[in-house]
Formats: sequence, structure tokens, C-alpha cells
Amino acid sequence: MEKTTDAVRLAAVVLAARTPSATGRVEIRSGELGRWLGMSASYVASEVVPGLRRSGVVEITTVRGEFGEDRGLECKVLPMWAARGQVGHPLVLRKTELATLLRLLEAVMAPGWAHRDGTVTPAGLLGARRGRGAATDRLVLLLLVLEATETGRVRMCGGTVDSKRGRAAATVARLLGCTASRGERVLERLEDYEVVERVRLRTVSGMAQRTRLMVPAVAAAHGPARAAGPKEWHAASPAPAFSDPDVAAGPGGASEPTADAQVSAVQAADRAEMAEPDVTAALHTDHSPGGNEGGDSAGHCGFSGGGRGGEGRLPDRACAREDQAVDGEEVSGLTLVGGEGDPLRGEKPKEFTAIEVDERLVAVTAATGQQPVVASGKAQQQRGVPRPADPELRVVLTSVSGLWSRLSRWQQKRVERAARAELVRLASLLEQPEAAPQLLAERLSDRLTEQGGEVFVRDPFGWLLGKGLVRRPACSDVRCDDGTRLDTGGDCPTCGNMLGFRRAQRARIAAEVEAALLGADDAERRAVLEERLRHQATLEADDLLWRRRQAEAEQARREAARQEARARVERERLAAHAADEARQALPCVDCGVQRSAGLCEACGYRRQTRHLVEETALVVAAWAADIADPADVAAVAAHVRSELESAIAAARQQFLEWMDPAEMRDDPQQLESCLAFNARQAVQQAAADYHSTVLALLGRSREAEMGAKKAYATEIGRRRHRWHPDGPSARAAASKAADAARERSAQYLLATGLEQLRSQQGGRIGAATLRHGQ
Repeated sequence: MEKTTDAVRLAAVVLAARTPSATGRVEIRSGELGRWLGMSASYVASEVVPGLRRSGVVEITTVRGEFGEDRGLECKVLPMWAARGQVGHPLVLRKTELATLLRLLEAVMAPGWAHRDGTVTPAGLLGARRGRGAATDRLVLLLLVLEATETGRVRMCGGTVDSKRGRAAATVARLLGCTASRGERVLERLEDYEVVERVRLRTVSGMAQRTRLMVPAVAAAHGPARAAGPKEWHAASPAPAFSDPDVAAGPGGASEPTADAQVSAVQAADRAEMAEPDVTAALHTDHSPGGNEGGDSAGHCGFSGGGRGGEGRLPDRACAREDQAVDGEEVSGLTLVGGEGDPLRGEKPKEFTAIEVDERLVAVTAATGQQPVVASGKAQQQRGVPRPADPELRVVLTSVSGLWSRLSRWQQKRVERAARAELVRLASLLEQPEAAPQLLAERLSDRLTEQGGEVFVRDPFGWLLGKGLVRRPACSDVRCDDGTRLDTGGDCPTCGNMLGFRRAQRARIAAEVEAALLGADDAERRAVLEERLRHQATLEADDLLWRRRQAEAEQARREAARQEARARVERERLAAHAADEARQALPCVDCGVQRSAGLCEACGYRRQTRHLVEETALVVAAWAADIADPADVAAVAAHVRSELESAIAAARQQFLEWMDPAEMRDDPQQLESCLAFNARQAVQQAAADYHSTVLALLGRSREAEMGAKKAYATEIGRRRHRWHPDGPSARAAASKAADAARERSAQYLLATGLEQLRSQQGGRIGAATLRHGQ
């Protein structure tokens, strides 16, 4: 099983924190996600996004850039999506709880933003940490903040640890799920960035005591009054089994900390005073204060939400602040949970009463004119709006019920026809056609989320027909929709091949430009490269248009061929039907009954009976008569015919005795058919008896006995019977082989005799061979 990297784990946490509670989906650019992780946009596109898809935790729909790269990401955290509507589930977070989690991430690792009005929201504690290991450091700091108490102290892991690394490194390793050596390296990097501290206490006698792992920013967020001294820590911690190998902090002087002092200003004093059990140090964050519209505010503490204005409301979507490092627009304010405090304090969000919830729902309804989303996650169906009669169309149009209610009756009929046609097309592509309605409903929901909601759709009719219901292929595959395979639900491999090809082509063009302009400056090379890329894009567009026209012409040719084939099949069917009608109209050639297809049922049975009689006479004559004497053959054949005619008469008499005289008078033609059928059945039974008797008698002939003896001797002499030639198994196998040889000899003698009789008679006896239906 492939191991999930720290960057992928941290990306899942960031996406979960930025997911709006209303839609359950978050839109973010790959470059912005890379800024949160401390990684480049190319690393996010090549490593983080595929890792998230392989993990099965996040479902990602990409928006392609100019060169086919994954630029815009539409993400859905599947565990949070699956937990929607489940009361009491730990992942069902209210809007206030999501805001608290997002503020905590901003305080730890926010990349920082520059607003259009000139204000700057500074980065978090590790916002400036970029490059290799940045995601790991941010993830570890986040875990330590969550594990820290109000005093900033992180609870150590228990049990035996590596004495060379220390319990603090083992704690980080267990949080991260790695080795102690790697945990030690991560902890040292965090210490270099001065966001965590390992404090070694001393006893009164000067002996080295236990090591404390501290997060100063957590203690600073709770205020100096909450920063407990070493005595409090010592009293709250159990005695360790042995001392950690970290160097003890030495004594030293320190200035008196002010109310807004930062950690960086008193770190030396903290390390010195922490060795003394009676001194308490003030711990604060280490970064410059952030810009604010209304001046400095203690409630914002210089984190990324400080430059949003004084309205104190949440942003519309989680992607509203993206790309503001260059030209982003000013966003609305985001206050702390409860309107005060700090993101590292961990205050509980405000609980809204039922009356407040009802008042908010009424306000949303009055502002938007639509029914808001309730706890069940489904929109209220407006009264007086007819719903589609087809159950599949109801499933499809449930996610856009608000747009459906804004359509006229004529427009609703047009949308129904378009949706039904799209369902038919999807069902032809899927292995399970019954999944087509749900798939189309998810497409509409995704497109509506991409639009920003129903309130941003000005023309519902045009949006549904032109954007919501149509497929958006990212490649030439008919099963591709926005880079996703419709039949499997996974990434489209054709799109991946196109992306790799475009990247290789871009690299080749860049190498050609670099080789051609060795002495030119970067600006000139960049201009030539952009011109070459635009020219290549134009060529590809022309080629795509040509191939599309060729495909349309080929499709038209195939459609014409299919129409011709269907017309030919229809002509052949009509001709066969006319021929069958003409044949059915013919009278019987024997009795003259009209519309009997040339031969009625009774005459057909009579012909079959005469043929069986002649064949049976030949079979008996092949054994009982002298084939060279025609008179003897004729006498035997006459005797057989008389016997069979007697059997036919007996069957006829028995049938007439069972029949009702009234039925015989009502339908004489049906009576003749029944009598002819009984005669054929009697002859078939007698012919089978004659055939088996003749084969048994021919099996006793001299030729058959000689063949049986040879087969018996051959089987006895086989190698598998050489040790027990007289055993029961050998005799049984030999007897079976002899019987089979005797039966084959009898059949051969009968076939030879029949062939001689037919050749000598010249077809006179066998001329009555007729088949039913001729």
C-alpha cells in the first residue's frame, strides 16, 4: 500500500477547513494550495493532487490552464460529504466550528495576503517556511498546537523511548507516524524557527530534571495570566522513569516583559528563567503586527483575518481570498468565534437557539426569494410548480429545483426533452445504465456549485441547456466529461496523456528557444517562447478543427451506410414475406385443398408414412434376402409392407373407437389429419423394432464375430493389462471393446447392403422418398 505523504495529509486538512458548510465543496487554485503547504504549484499539480486522488479521501475536479495543467481545483472531502445529515457525527461541523478551524490554520501556516487597498495580512507562524519539509513542519506544528494545553505545554508520550533522541522527539515522531530520528530533525527545525521550545528544568540542588515541550504562541494567546510557571508544570506532570539527554537551560538575566511583548524578545530570558522554579515567563508569537483598516486590534493578533474590514462577516466562499498576493480584491471581514479572543485559544463556538435559527432562515428567504437549505440538505419544493412525471427526471432535476421553479411551462418541456436525451446518451456509455440519472444529477450539482449557486444564474433556461446538461469533454474521448471518465468515475487517461504530451512539447520548444538564443537576455527569450507557444497552440487548434470535420464526415458516412443497411434488410424482409404469402396461397398437390402451401397436413403425413414403409422394407431385405436375387428381395419387401399395413389398420381402428362420432362429422379434414398422423406413428415404432432386430442379427454373423474376437485380443494384449491379463478388469475392458466392435460391424454390414439394394433397384423402391413440406 502506498504511503501518504505529509503534504497530502496537510492538504486534506486545509481543504476540510476551507470547505463551505452550505455546498460541501471548496474551489482553490493549485498555486494557492501550494502557498498554504509551502510548496510550489508544480509540486502540488504533480504530487499532491494525484496523492489526494489515490488516497480516496478527496475527490478533485480540475480546471485546465492554458497549457493543460491542473490550475483550478474543485475539491470535495469525501468523509465530510458522507457525514452530512448524520446527527452527532464528529465531522458534521457547524459554520462557526469551520471558521474556528480555518482561523487556527491561518494562525499556524497562513501564507499572508496583500490587499488592493494597500493593507497587508501577515503570514502565520510558519507562513514564510517554504521548500523541502515545509509541509511536514506545518503539519507537526498544527498537531502540537492541538495537543497543547492553555499553558502551551504539550503532553509527552508514555512508555520507553530512545534515550539518544529524548521524549520530546519521540512525541513528535508518534504524532507524525515516523521514526524518532526524523522526529528529532523536525523538532530541531521548529526550534530554529522559534515556534517550539524544549525547556529543561532544574531542581533546587541544580540537578537536571525532565524536559518540557512548549508552544509559546498558545500560551501567549491565552494571555500572561495563563502562562503557568515551572512549579505548576512540575506538579501536574508524573515523575519520569529517566532523564532526557537534552542540555539543561542555564541561568541568566531577563528584562521584565511588557503586555504586548513577542516571544522573540524574551526567548533568552525564558530559557534562563525556566531553570528557576519560581519565575514565570511571558510567551508571545514571533512575527510583525498586521495591517488593519481600523488600526491595531488585539483581537486579530496580526493574523490573516485582520485586514478584512469591520463588518465581521464570513467570506462568501472558501476561495474568495485566493491569488490576492498580487491583485486580489478586498474581502469582507472574518471575526473570531464569538467575536473576540484568539484562534489559538480554542473557545467553544456559540450555540444558536431554535428561535435564532428560525429568524435567520426567515431573513435568508426574504433576501434571496428562495427556500434556504434545511437540516436534511434538500431544498424545499415551491408550491404550484409542476414536477416532472418521469421518476428519473425527478432525480436529475432535484439539485436545480430553484432554477426549475423559475422556468415557464414551455421551457420546462424543452429542458425535460434535453435531459431525457442526455440520459439516453449516458445510459449507452455506462456499464450500469440505471446509474445515469444520479450521474446527471451530480453533474448539475457540480456545475451549479461552480457557478456559485442558483442566485448567480440569471437565465435558468439558457444555463440548463447550454451549461448544466451538456457534456464538457476535455479530450477526444466520448466518455470524458471535465477530465473524468463517465463509465468508471476515475480520471480520464486520454486527458493525462494529452497533459504529458503538452508538457513535453513545451519543454522541447523551450529547449529549442534556449539553444537558438544563447546570448539573449531573459526577457527576449521569454517573448520568443511565448510567441512560439502561441503559434503551436494555433496549429493545434487548426488540427483539432480539421480532425473534428473529418470525424463528422466519417460519422455521416457511417450513418448513411447504416441507413442503407436498414433499408436493405427491410426490403429483404418484405420480399420474404411476399414469397411466404404466395406459397401459403398454393393448393395441395395431392388432394387439392386450397391455401395449403402446396401440401396439406394429412398428405404430408401420408408421404412420410410411405417413405418409412419403403425404408423399413429395404432394411429387412438387406439382411433376410439374397441381394443378388431381385425376386427374393421383392418377396421380403412385400412381406414387410403387409406387416406394416396391418399395424396401420390396427392403429386406425383403435383411434376411431376412441373418437366421438359427432366430432368426426363436424371436421372431416381434421379427422383425416389425425388418422394420417397415427399411421405415421405406428410405422415409426415398427420401423425402430425392425432396425434394432436386424442389427442384432447382423451382429451374430461371421464377420461381426471375427471383428469382436480381434478387438478382444487387442484389448487384452495392451500394456496396462500385461501383469493381470486374466483379471476381472482386463476381461471387462476386453468384453466392452468386443461389443463395440460387433456393433460397428453390424452397422457397416447394414449400410453396405442398403447401398447395394438401392443401386440395383435403380431408385424404384426408394423413389418414394419425400419430405414433409415439399
